[in-house]
Amino acid sequence: MKIAILGGTGNEGYGLGFRWAEAGHEIVIGSRLAEKGAQAAADMLAKLPDTARVSGTDNLTATQEAELVVLSVPYSAQEKTLATVTEALAGKLLVTVVVPLGEKAARVWRPPSGLSAAEEAQQQVGDGVRVVAAFQNISAHHLLDADNDVDCDVLICGDKGADKDVVAQLCADAGMRGVNAGPLQNAGVAEGLTSVLIGINIRHKIKNAGIRITGI
Repeated sequence: MKIAILGGTGNEGYGLGFRWAEAGHEIVIGSRLAEKGAQAAADMLAKLPDTARVSGTDNLTATQEAELVVLSVPYSAQEKTLATVTEALAGKLLVTVVVPLGEKAARVWRPPSGLSAAEEAQQQVGDGVRVVAAFQNISAHHLLDADNDVDCDVLICGDKGADKDVVAQLCADAGMRGVNAGPLQNAGVAEGLTSVLIGINIRHKIKNAGIRITGI
């Protein structure tokens, strides 16, 4: 699958792209500036086998080229980023990793809309784009170490089962277990857990606190 990662120069997007490229997917790293995307792609290729397919460009071009798009930008950049790519997203699946965080990252910050970042993204891009929220609770710390098992499940929130199945396969491809966590409306719970995990990391002086769903 050809996957565009908007904000793929950041730790989370870059780490996910690395794992998917290693699993055989074609990755397009998007950035606000094409040259930053290209540099990140060159850096990633240097860490991967010769067969890996990774390129970098600006966010709009990346979106136009891809079958599936991942949004991995700070919440403060979500609205502006989506405004530049909404037309190119038509008919595609958008997987959002975005989490609203307060000035102190370990504190939950709720958008004034009362919605989750994922729900706001769905409103912005419209019904012609299917939005799924996932990967909010994954620490980027070990993503670049493909031999490391990520000790965290991925909560997948979305309104169409088939779309969540696609994302669950992407979780498996990256060495993680995806768990269907219900409709997109539930995304706010997953987003809020990120602040909880950051606080645990700070208090215990670790970098990779995660969650596991038991009983399944």
